[in-house]
Amino acid sequence: MSRLFTRDTQAIFWNNNKSAIQRMLDYDYVIKRETPSVAAIVAPTSSAKFEKFFWGGDEIMIDVFRSTEEAVAAHPNADVLLNFASFRTAYDVTMEALAIPGQFRVIMVTAEGIPERLARTMNQAARDAGVTVIGPATVGAIAPGAFKIANIGGTIENIIKSKLHRAGSAGLVTRSGGLFNELCNIIALNADGIAEGVAIGGDRFVGSVFIDNMLRMESNPDVKYMILLGEVGGTEEYKVIEAVKSGKITKPVIAWCIGTIAKHFSSGVQFGHAGASANADRETAAAKNEAMREAGIHVPESFNDLPRVINEVYTKLYNEGVILEIEEPEIRTIPKVRRPKNFICTISDDRGEEATYAGYPISSVATPDTGKTIGDVISLLWFKKVYPRWAVDFIETVIKTVADHGPAVSGAHNAKVTARAGKSVVESLVTGLLTIGPRFGGAIDGAAKYFKYAYDNELSPAEFLAYMKKQGIPIPGIGHRIKSLRNPDLRVEGLKKFAAEYFPKTPLLDYALEVEQLTTSKKDNLILNVDGTIGILMVDMWRSLGYSEEEIDEFIESGTLNSFFILGRTIGFIGHVLDEKRLAMPMYRHPWDDILYDVKKAEEI
Repeated sequence: MSRLFTRDTQAIFWNNNKSAIQRMLDYDYVIKRETPSVAAIVAPTSSAKFEKFFWGGDEIMIDVFRSTEEAVAAHPNADVLLNFASFRTAYDVTMEALAIPGQFRVIMVTAEGIPERLARTMNQAARDAGVTVIGPATVGAIAPGAFKIANIGGTIENIIKSKLHRAGSAGLVTRSGGLFNELCNIIALNADGIAEGVAIGGDRFVGSVFIDNMLRMESNPDVKYMILLGEVGGTEEYKVIEAVKSGKITKPVIAWCIGTIAKHFSSGVQFGHAGASANADRETAAAKNEAMREAGIHVPESFNDLPRVINEVYTKLYNEGVILEIEEPEIRTIPKVRRPKNFICTISDDRGEEATYAGYPISSVATPDTGKTIGDVISLLWFKKVYPRWAVDFIETVIKTVADHGPAVSGAHNAKVTARAGKSVVESLVTGLLTIGPRFGGAIDGAAKYFKYAYDNELSPAEFLAYMKKQGIPIPGIGHRIKSLRNPDLRVEGLKKFAAEYFPKTPLLDYALEVEQLTTSKKDNLILNVDGTIGILMVDMWRSLGYSEEEIDEFIESGTLNSFFILGRTIGFIGHVLDEKRLAMPMYRHPWDDILYDVKKAEEI
């Protein structure tokens, strides 16, 4: 690509540098980008799934991942990696990124002081992969009006003054990040700003050197002329000289090498950057400036003379019609006061004329003519997905199956007793719901968890039974008080029949039925019960719908399976409460003859 960045460029930001990310997003907002330039953050030690950042006066969420691979899988269009790792890990982070074939086009490495042997290895690997590395030891790069890396250009106020909010005509390449900002200001005062700018980095061995960036700018139609700020030390400027002489670079070039003061010292002097030290006469700033001047490059007499030369070249190109007048775009202003939100909602929105469920207007799923059911609503509000009909119907079947199991179970009993005490429907319902847990309803979660574990670890049914025995845990989802092989649970039979007819595949159910053969050979009521069937088929459903194993494990751990039981059983609890109200039942008192009293006289102390 002739352009380093566009308005569609998105980056993965390695290391959660919140201030730098916020500056990028503020820039995006000001220039009216359609999408944030930061797609995801990689923070290996973070347990967060996202971070909040301001988008103007509002807030947006940026995904957080533990590894670059995870971030890439979720955001395959992000082709820039901003490596803000320390010098101790920056090499490893870059090499891991380069190992992902065809993903990254540009990698920026901000760390200073990466061991030179590693830097050379890293840079060569990037060249072999066709990846542009900016840095190490850099503030990055910018394509005004399109994309900027982290803190380059400074504050929004400075960016506007330096005309970095929209594309100009110059291509700027420097080593120094600090002088990059100063030069942007000089160019803005004496010309129309820059079209693209790169600070290649101050370390001795950097990824993309002057000539790499200038050859790209030569083919970039937005760049009309180039400005190179070199420095004492190294010979990279001579590659530019040869390109100008050979005609590879035809656009006007303005150049200056800083460090001319070095000739006044009696011995070699080390300037700020690791590479800013002349080891031979041709590496001195004076020698390189003279060589560039002889090649036809526009070289000022001193740095103070640079603004005049920039203005002369710009004016000439403008008068020749090469550079056209730039229309100033409208920009947005960052609010002076921004308040973070206290709550986040990602499932529904009630701010418009009609509230939505996961982006769908309620009317599109609620009215009878839509053909949508409670299962459709659950798929939207619980999972933010539009499930296929077979999955929606399965959810409906589960809810109907677990809705009630008579008045004697603890939840229904509590709800009835509370209703008899004169409490409201809500209060009575809550007392019933509070009994749901590991001993009542929790078998769904447990069955999904343990059967999935056994299947994923390729345990035979016998090995699974031995594993559960060693854990000291009865197998969740196995066993029934009344039902057996001779007297099957018709709810289970109905669920199995539905799955056989509509599920794409049911590997976990098939495995559970093999386990059932082994358990019922010991006792015929150790069958796969309704809780176990539901939990196991939920895993098969999610796998068929394309969820990752990590997502399914999260569903299990977060109590999603138990939520189906809670939702379904709520229907039954309310039914029992209304039944008590309708019958006008009196206050309940448990009979004495149903209580074992063993009360001894208290001992005196």
